[in-house]
Amino acid sequence: MPRIPDAEREEFSSRARSLFISKATIAWFLETATPGQLAACSGMLARELESRERSKRARLLRQARFPVPKAVEGFDWSNVRFPEGWGRDEMLSLDFVERAEDLVFHGPTGRGKTHVATALGIEATRRGVPVRFFQTATLVLQLGKAKREGTLDRLLADVGRAELVILDEFGYVPFDVDGARLLYQVISDSYERRSIVFTTNVEFSRWGTVFADDKLAAAIVDRVVHHGRLVEFGGPSHRLEESLMLGKSGS
Repeated sequence: MPRIPDAEREEFSSRARSLFISKATIAWFLETATPGQLAACSGMLARELESRERSKRARLLRQARFPVPKAVEGFDWSNVRFPEGWGRDEMLSLDFVERAEDLVFHGPTGRGKTHVATALGIEATRRGVPVRFFQTATLVLQLGKAKREGTLDRLLADVGRAELVILDEFGYVPFDVDGARLLYQVISDSYERRSIVFTTNVEFSRWGTVFADDKLAAAIVDRVVHHGRLVEFGGPSHRLEESLMLGKSGS
């Protein structure tokens, strides 16, 4: 029987192990298979792995619940200011997710904060990272409802399965004390475990008004600042520039 090259044997073994085929079965097959049989079976395993990966990405995208798909291609970065020594390339690499670091996208409405946060989240799902996207006020309502109905642990567990959480429009609507405490629980539980991207038009100094509790706000800011970066979005409103009402194309 012709000898099968080591590279082909290792490729087959790697694919088989990825599908949880036992070492004993892999060894038996490699001892008995012809080169043609190995090539056919290895190709079959590769197709199965690709199919599972596509299904996984589609599932993660559904679970993230993005309101509208967005991409970074074509985005105008000229009015986005990054921290010194850390920029767009570092952000787009998603290394901050691996390190469970936070990002705060701050700036007036319509400057692209949600666009970029969504694009980062979608790219994360493509890389196999579980993501959850929430409009912050809606999440607070969901948390309150879950607490009243006795399903809070289930909701928190769902959030906890994510490696990246996006809290959109953070601070646009003030919370009552109960809502603030529930949101604090989400943020506190995420500390050094998963990344949070906040999009907000509220400065850190005013987060106390959002939470109706200065001490609670200070505790959150302390966590975010400790393991986070501030990205400033300025310039004219993208929504006004693309407004159909003003005679723009809207493209």
